[in-house]
Amino acid sequence: MSARVLVVDDVLANVKLLQERLTAEYFEVMTASSGEEALAAAGKMAPDIVLLDVMMPGMDGFEVCRRLRADLRTQHIPVILITSLESPADRVQGLEAGADDFLTKPIDDVALLARVRSLVRLKMITDELRSRSATGERMGIVEPLLFADINVDSRARILLIDDRPYSVERLKAVVSDVHDIEAVADLDQALLRASSGEFDMAIVSLTLSGADGLRLCSHLRSVEGTRTLPILVLSEPEDSKRLARALDIGVNDYLVRPIERNELLARVRTQLRHRRYAEQLRADVERSMKLAVTDELTGLHNRRYMESHLTTHIDTAIDTNKSLSILLFDLDYFKSVNDTHGHEAGDIVLTQIGGIVTDNIRGSDLGCRYGGEEFVVIMPGRSLRTAREVADRLRSVVEATEFEIPNGAEPLKITISIGVAALQGPDDTPLSLLRRADRALYLAKDGGRNQVIVEADKAA
Repeated sequence: MSARVLVVDDVLANVKLLQERLTAEYFEVMTASSGEEALAAAGKMAPDIVLLDVMMPGMDGFEVCRRLRADLRTQHIPVILITSLESPADRVQGLEAGADDFLTKPIDDVALLARVRSLVRLKMITDELRSRSATGERMGIVEPLLFADINVDSRARILLIDDRPYSVERLKAVVSDVHDIEAVADLDQALLRASSGEFDMAIVSLTLSGADGLRLCSHLRSVEGTRTLPILVLSEPEDSKRLARALDIGVNDYLVRPIERNELLARVRTQLRHRRYAEQLRADVERSMKLAVTDELTGLHNRRYMESHLTTHIDTAIDTNKSLSILLFDLDYFKSVNDTHGHEAGDIVLTQIGGIVTDNIRGSDLGCRYGGEEFVVIMPGRSLRTAREVADRLRSVVEATEFEIPNGAEPLKITISIGVAALQGPDDTPLSLLRRADRALYLAKDGGRNQVIVEADKAA
């Protein structure tokens, strides 16, 4: 695995030592000798991970970490704090500052490389989500997401997989004050519960007496329903090789027994923040994708989506020798609604029209807002005759609807005029089909409005 590593330490010998170790494993190494240099380098060079010494003159590693997490450009970069400090309180301070891990000098090569590879691998997943979410940000659909603002105060559901009763009771006593925790000892039951989708993270003991904890972690990473579930493993001091293997499998974090309460809660908090950050990114991506093809006001598809899919529907109808019809309609005298009652009232009417369209077409039909007060309905497999029946129903429902508007005004009565056209042969295109529907719509409006006209037909 190749990645860009920023090594930060004010002692040149330490920098050189880490640089040699990482370069030998084909990492690209950048260096900085102070907190200020580190912040500048991280913002400019976009490393994949930062190895950060804590005890530096001026700005210490804790403060650098906090500033990295507060910057939109660097908030997602994993940080490993490296120091000679050994107390649990120091580790907790580092985790609370935003660090992903805390390695103590002298550094074990196996642990270092396993942790770097693990964190870089997890960052790559987040980078893909960030890249997709950035499209929505550029479109103004979603706001930039700040990692530090992610809410981790709400209670989470945690699955504990451990078969030692004393360990289970102690862990439950620590965690249950902050989160809901469910303990499972049986491997099959653990897999079943983890796959239920009810949990925000899992804590897995690597020293299960009746099962292989590593194999369980591997299974959780290979199954779709638990692939992104944060996993924190508990290991014994002599289990360094299995711990490195766990990180290679895709475990997110670890604790070595004996477990210190505050460090456990801090590591749980860190993993929950990462999970909720990724979940929010996924939600932003889904919202961006939906709004890219959806008219936000009416809930119908937008014109861009309609035009691309009309081509697909025409090609399919020609290939399968099936019918395809479209409706093109607009609201009669809609300008007077905006002029008399304001654009808020006009938006309310358009929203209700969107709901009427959705309620009166099939799931396989495609309702779209074409622009302004114009709408299109694409109906695969519908003949002109059937399409006219749908158009008549839409017209009747709209005419019978009382459109409630704000400020206590009388409900509005709205009518629509509809033009109907159908695919005529293999030479038809989206443009020619829409033009025929538009001509029929023009005849409907010219003939008095509130009516349906089928191409080459007379008024209904």
